[in-house]
Parts: sequence; C-alpha cells; structure tokens
Amino acid sequence: MIIEERPEKNQGASWWSDRSKKLLADQKNSWPLLKENYQNLENVIEREFEFDGFTVRVQSNQARIISSSADVRAEAIRSRKCFLCRENFPLEQNGLSYNKQVFILANPYPIFPEHLTISKSKHIPQTIIGNFAEFLEISRILGKHYTVFYNGPKCGSSAPDHMHFQAGTKNLIPVEFEFDKMVQRLSRAVVSNGKIEARFFEDHLRYFITLESRNKGELLFAFKTFINSFKKISVPHDEPLLNIISSYQEDIWRVIIFPRGKHRPDQYSLEGSKQLLISPAAVDMGGLFITPRKEDFEKITKDDIVNIYKQVTVTKEYFEYLRKKIGEIFI
Repeated sequence: MIIEERPEKNQGASWWSDRSKKLLADQKNSWPLLKENYQNLENVIEREFEFDGFTVRVQSNQARIISSSADVRAEAIRSRKCFLCRENFPLEQNGLSYNKQVFILANPYPIFPEHLTISKSKHIPQTIIGNFAEFLEISRILGKHYTVFYNGPKCGSSAPDHMHFQAGTKNLIPVEFEFDKMVQRLSRAVVSNGKIEARFFEDHLRYFITLESRNKGELLFAFKTFINSFKKISVPHDEPLLNIISSYQEDIWRVIIFPRGKHRPDQYSLEGSKQLLISPAAVDMGGLFITPRKEDFEKITKDDIVNIYKQVTVTKEYFEYLRKKIGEIFI
C-alpha cells in the first residue's frame, strides 16, 4: 500500500523525515522479513582499521548477500521482475508517495539502524543525470534524520534498471563523522566563490570531491560541470562511474562525490580462498565496507582495503583533470 501523504503547508521539511521514521517503525511491526533482518542487524559485528587521519570499518552483514552478489548483466535484469516496481512489492510492503514522483520505502536488507529506499514511481533506468536536483531535494526533506546516497548502475546498484536512491541513519558512515578531521589534516585544496565551496581529497586511498552550499542552483551548476567533464573521459554513451553521499543540515547541503574507475575489484571474481565478495557502493566508498560472507569479514586485511580502493577509484590523472575543470568555474 502506498500512502498518498499531503502535509499541511505550514509543515517544515523535517515533516517528511519524521514521517519516514514512523513508516519504518510501522513496517518493523507488520513485515516479518523486515523485522527479522533488523533484529539480525542488532547482532552484526564490525572491525575497524586505522589509517593516517581516517578509519575504515568493516561490517559483517549476511543479509546483504543479495545486493553484493546481484547479477547486473543485461540478460539477468531482463529475466527477473523488478522489485522496485509497485506491482511487484511484497504484500507487506507499504510506502509513502512524495510529489507522486517517488516512493519512500523501508529497505528490507538494512545496513543502518534505519535504512530507506527512495524509488521512482515509474520504471526508468538508474542515472543521476537529470535526477540530481531531485537527489538534492530528497536530501533536504530527509535531512533531519537521514543521509541520502546514490549508487551508479555499474557502481553497486542491484537494480540498475529502476531509478532509486537510498537513505540511512545520519552520521554513521565514516566519511561523514570524520569529515572535519579529514578537512583539517588531509584536504589538499579548496576553492570557493562565497556561494559554494569545493574540496578535493586525494590522501584517503580513494579520490573524492565535496561540494557545500546553501544554494541549490550553485550545486546544480557545479555538478553539471563535473558530470560533463567526467563524461569526456568515460565510456561513451554510459553514465560515468560514480557514487554520491549527500547530507543536509543547518540549511547547507554537503555532497560527497566518488568518481570511480571500476565496478568491482579483481578479488570479487577470484575463486576459493582468494575471493573477497565485496562490491563497493557508496557506503563502502564512504568508509564502511560491507562483507556479506563471514569468511570475508574474518580474513580481510588492511592491505586488501588499500588494494580494493586503488582498483575502483579513478586514476590520479583523471582526478587532476576533474579538479581542473571544476576549479575553472570559480575563476
């Protein structure tokens, strides 16, 4: 059942965040699968690896095997029913309709104490191009309680055929709660025009860019510059590989962009004891590795994390090109 909500005009943006929290609480009581997976989440264990000025956490979460091992080849996608289309929802699944364009749903395979899927009401391909403004708006209306993130169709998305975002409990991804420390120690460069601030991080095993502003228009222009530049050095006709994490607080958006060079690391396809079934998505790029198999959680090492990030991030040359192009809008 999709609930068509129409908040009163005097309701602030936080209304949607509060209402989504209530939806999730209600679904935990009415949906046995969701309830079981949240109970299991209470027992997940984590390991923490310290690096120079930042940490990477590894979570053992067997319920995420469905996402991490998803077959995203075109023929596999065509042969299954889309689980984000309304007609294929489980009978127990309810949701909220926002502006009749998206459904806010409980994610039945959570990583966080609260985990949502924000799905387009229409079955259209996963792409941030043309949907970034909506991504910012969802970040704003859910910003009281949640961080919103996007996985590209070849960067961790298990439903590349259906446009969606996800949202999780705020400030639980390391790149979020360690951001100020990272800025003080390891952000190499910052450019600003008084309306928007861009930072470039290259000393965290992977490259990433942050955009901060109160002005949505400035963010849209900066992101357009980024995506158009990235398209020029990516596979033609495909969306550039990327993940994005966005938060909204005190009327400011903070958008963290991870340009990617590769979908999955080599370890994913190895056999036997050499295999690590890790398919990095936004959360992993943000510093929280999800391991759906117990053996991977137990055997992953600091060197493995370094190597995986090195494989899936862009090259230094590509990052310098993106830095230059973004920097030009501030001149």
